[in-house]
Amino acid sequence: MPVGETQPLLFEQQKQRAVDIVRLLSSYSHILDTYVIEFFSENLWEKVPRSWRATLSNLTTPQMSTLLLEQGPCKGRESVWPLSLLAYRASAHALAFSRQPRGGSPTPPGEGGRPEEFRANGSQSSKLSHHFRRHVKPKKQHEIRRLGAMVKKLCEATGCEHVVDIGSGQGHLSRYLAFGHGLRLTGVEAGEELVTMARRFDKDLLLSLKKEAARKSQSDKRSREILGMEPDRIPLPHHLLGWVDPRAPWEDFLQLLESEGSPEGEGWRAGRPFVLTGLHTCGDLGPAALRHFARCPSALGITAVSCCYMKTTTAGEPASPPGGGASEAGYPMSAWIRGLPAHRLPYKLRELACHALEDYAARLREEGAGLRVHCYRAVLETIIRQLQPSLRRPGVQTSRKTHLLPFEDYARAALQKLGLDAGVQWDASLVQSLLAQERMVVAYFCLNLLLAPVIETLILLDRVLYLKEQSYQCELIPLFDPTFSPRNFVLVAAKVGVRVSDLLCPEEGREV
Repeated sequence: MPVGETQPLLFEQQKQRAVDIVRLLSSYSHILDTYVIEFFSENLWEKVPRSWRATLSNLTTPQMSTLLLEQGPCKGRESVWPLSLLAYRASAHALAFSRQPRGGSPTPPGEGGRPEEFRANGSQSSKLSHHFRRHVKPKKQHEIRRLGAMVKKLCEATGCEHVVDIGSGQGHLSRYLAFGHGLRLTGVEAGEELVTMARRFDKDLLLSLKKEAARKSQSDKRSREILGMEPDRIPLPHHLLGWVDPRAPWEDFLQLLESEGSPEGEGWRAGRPFVLTGLHTCGDLGPAALRHFARCPSALGITAVSCCYMKTTTAGEPASPPGGGASEAGYPMSAWIRGLPAHRLPYKLRELACHALEDYAARLREEGAGLRVHCYRAVLETIIRQLQPSLRRPGVQTSRKTHLLPFEDYARAALQKLGLDAGVQWDASLVQSLLAQERMVVAYFCLNLLLAPVIETLILLDRVLYLKEQSYQCELIPLFDPTFSPRNFVLVAAKVGVRVSDLLCPEEGREV
């Protein structure tokens, strides 16, 4: 459960929440299993209850945000809503984990969707030293600062000095933990180019620190406060080029950690306890990290932030690992959810779980032209099927400014990219009548989007239950500002007595 919730959820209550979510998703599968781009070609509006259609078609886009997607009392309605629609909305909000970081407040509208630390400068966190902002985008600055403080506290609580960063990328989190918190780091990354960049950035940072130290006097405490120690004593991260096989045993994982990496860094040594971390572990990498934590005696703690749920393998589907079976699939991991009827999450639902509800709600409030992209694509789908009935939902690469184009320009460019007749003549009056239904397309998408946080809750709850079934203590914490970092949950677990509340509330006033 997220720590931000009012009352702790006991194990049995968490299991019941999973049951309720599965029941809700199953009840509305006729809507959730559809694609908005088929709104016209599959007549999806007819799948919505008639009473709902009458209500939703009269809503403005700002009302879709405030009355449907946003939490809180459903006030300001201009008509009486069907009880079933109110129940749908209430169930979605009640069953989804709270995404508001503990001790924080929502980013106010009009602040550009940026946390307070970026109010003065939109590209530089005021709470992060300039040493760690170089090469790092604002979103990542926010994430490594918040997660880094939690990893540091988890290391202190578990007595670990070594951290293994799975999917370390360019090494931003590893670098911050090593240089900013004095921890020993092993980063594991499958991309050779990313590993090369990580090693180069480490050297650049170390050189910059040495130059700065040379300019400052020995008595300058601020120089040492930023780093926690003198530059020459900082243990460089040990970057490994390697792939973490989701289906390999934990012994193979330890062998990977013992392999040679950065010549400058000190790698992990057999028998040394460590904390696992992963910032946005993609697809099955998240479940793999949890399994390694659960099975590997040397792993005493973990902080895992997941993403790309649609890339997760699922039991019983063609994408499942050959010979892996249900027990090694990315979803479900827990025996409890695996035993629930109708627990499956097809690709469409897992992809929906990755959508940023807060971002779309802001776009609805602004009534921007960008809202028409779904309608454009849905109308295009009808034209595509007229030209080639067997071609369904093809990928169409368009620019971010598609919504600024007249529909005809957009459609002909898309047809050309698909290798279809871009000069085809269509019924202009019919196309215009479909484009006029843009608000209904948006409303239909909102009905789907409303359950996106519920689906993500089920996926993350499955991982919590997996660890709790093995008697490990764990919590889900909404750590990042969701308007800035949509995948903002971190799963924290430990094998020793650790109070999760002690890992929260980093020193917000100190620049590190």
